[in-house]
Amino acid sequence: MSKLPLSASELMNYPVLYTTVPHENASEKYSLISSIDIINELKNRFNWHVTSVQVASVRDESREDKQVHCVRLRHFDDLIAPQESAVEILFFNSFDRSKAFTISIGIYRFSCENGLVIGETFDSYKLRHIGDLENNLDEIIQKITEFKPKLEQKIEAYSSLMLSQAEIETFAKLAVPLKFAPHLDIDSQQLLQPHRDEDRKDTSLYTIMNILQENLTRASNITGVNKETGRRFTSREITSISRDYEINVGLFDLAERIYQIKQPEALVA
Repeated sequence: MSKLPLSASELMNYPVLYTTVPHENASEKYSLISSIDIINELKNRFNWHVTSVQVASVRDESREDKQVHCVRLRHFDDLIAPQESAVEILFFNSFDRSKAFTISIGIYRFSCENGLVIGETFDSYKLRHIGDLENNLDEIIQKITEFKPKLEQKIEAYSSLMLSQAEIETFAKLAVPLKFAPHLDIDSQQLLQPHRDEDRKDTSLYTIMNILQENLTRASNITGVNKETGRRFTSREITSISRDYEINVGLFDLAERIYQIKQPEALVA
């Protein structure tokens, strides 16, 4: 599946990217990090292109075009010759003091159009909108772009590591708290239901991670019981940018822990 980057005119549909004035409550020390400047820097110097933009909804009109937003970018090489999975750069920004500028690296899986955010195994960087920003920003972008081949190797390793049924079930049980509070009781087996043929091809760590990711963030048919009230409930798709990020990071961290435990076995095999 191919995916074209957003054009200049399409980017203009997101005015928050072009914001140059912070929220009225920002302090005098606040130094705005322009999203469109970051986009141009990544494109012109490192050949990364925007493929999607997410903008949080706001109720306070004063925060309009200053709210949290997430920009995902893909390298020119992966746009020209797409594989099953591609490494992405993503950054979060806001101008209403709700979130610091954060840039990290993720995975895009074409078969299900899921955007997985990697966990703490690979670095992510955060900058506050205060002080001298340029002295660190170039270095941060350079480091993030250098992680691409390492993450591609990680995807390959996850794809070749097969899990037993018991390990798959443990992975699912450990993933439940990423979305559901302790008083919400669900059968973790529901999180293992694949939604497409590609997810039935094997039991690799990467395949299972993607099944769990889709069911945790997108599925709206996971049912359970509220132990405090006794009432049944049905899950909802995650629409919060920050919540989606938290679940993705937690899921990748779980996968990495499983990989580290099973890695000696994989090397022997």
